[in-house]
Amino acid sequence: MKKKTIVIVDDHLLFGQSLEVLISKFEGYEVLAILNNGKELTQYYLHKRKTPDLVLLDVKMPVMDGVQTMQWLKENKPEQKVLALTMEDDESTIIKMLRGGAKGYLLKDVNPESFEFAMKMVIEQGFYWNGKMESAMRNSDEFDTARKKEKKLTDKERLFLQLSCSELTYKEIAAEMGLSPKTIENYREAVFKRFEVRTRVGLVIYCIKSNLFQI
Repeated sequence: MKKKTIVIVDDHLLFGQSLEVLISKFEGYEVLAILNNGKELTQYYLHKRKTPDLVLLDVKMPVMDGVQTMQWLKENKPEQKVLALTMEDDESTIIKMLRGGAKGYLLKDVNPESFEFAMKMVIEQGFYWNGKMESAMRNSDEFDTARKKEKKLTDKERLFLQLSCSELTYKEIAAEMGLSPKTIENYREAVFKRFEVRTRVGLVIYCIKSNLFQI
């Protein structure tokens, strides 16, 4: 069986090496390289080395961080599948990674089983999302279901949904819509309930996966 190939990009050497050891224990996977930052990844491609099935990309790195790396990949290797890794559940940064083309994200304290499942999902299905999003989007009619839910939103809720998929903060969204923070909070709760998600990141992933908007 042909092994799925992985490139790890992380500036913490011990973490990268530990990740390689873990992946080697999974059946059917092979780590091609461990790189320290996004700049090394660009050099990896420029030297015409083998394109991996998946890049595991740290978010916060010196020289060239995850967001900058995703911008480069979007322009130069848009077909490359990337799974973002992060120590912190930094909503703003994760949204930037997803908008940049990352196919999912993981916190670094994830358990091995979830980690293996996430890699498998990105490689084979093209995206990884978790929790309620997974059960909500599992059906083959997921796109129609998402659009039916979107059509039930009010115009204001729909605008809030679109702005939530941008890099604006909730305070900036309130200013953009000319509404109070409390009203925005009410829209947020309504939209979260409609799409069965619990976080803004989950909402962005849902919208990207179901192609509700051009993000």
